[in-house]
Amino acid sequence: MNDDATQPIVRMQALNKHFGNLHVLKDIDLEIVPGEVVVVIGASGSGKSTLIRCINGLEEYQLGKLEVDGSQLLPFGKSNRALQRIRTEVGMVFQQFNLFPHLSVVDNITLAPMKVRGWSRADALETANRLLERVGITDQAHKYPAQLSGGQQQRVALARALAMEPRLMLFDEPTSALDPEMIGEVLDAMRELAKEGMTMVIVTHEMGFAREVADRVIFIHQGEITEQGEPESLFDNPQHERTQSFLSRVLTH
Repeated sequence: MNDDATQPIVRMQALNKHFGNLHVLKDIDLEIVPGEVVVVIGASGSGKSTLIRCINGLEEYQLGKLEVDGSQLLPFGKSNRALQRIRTEVGMVFQQFNLFPHLSVVDNITLAPMKVRGWSRADALETANRLLERVGITDQAHKYPAQLSGGQQQRVALARALAMEPRLMLFDEPTSALDPEMIGEVLDAMRELAKEGMTMVIVTHEMGFAREVADRVIFIHQGEITEQGEPESLFDNPQHERTQSFLSRVLTH
């Protein structure tokens, strides 16, 4: 674990990712420091989700260098001994909720801390109850995922990721599968997390949310970081024509 708050928790250098002949990420250079909230935007298929999935090894890159929390994640074909430790320290919330349907809400949350971190059930339950209160669904603890709304399921997924006490949280379009009236409750939980200083990398189409919570916004176009900066600067005065074109489309809808 890297405890130096001045050192990047994520460091990518000339990172390249291919799916067969498709060059998905092209020479990505990116550093993220502890406590920073980075929002990644761009058109569908631009490489946003692939970028964050590389951070916890869900996708393997082919060329370049990637360090997460002081450990190097090696490229495709190499033995990634650090992978399990990195995944323990990096939480992720997906588009789909990925909850275990046969387990209650509280059992979904306590499973990983008990199995991976070796916590007692009592300690895991105490953490689960605290997190359910934090995301506003203490009354749902003993229900099953199928009994919950989409927004509630996504908040359970957030609580489950936080139960592992991660140093970094990744969000891959966490509201894209939700009905419009449920989006706000998930974004509210993420806002609170940002206020508390959690290091976060968020892929989202919610531009108002990005403007509000991000320390830095990164625009990706065709696998390249085309532009990045503070939200006010990037949204109000984008410098690159690709960024201008993208924002003119998404901000007028």
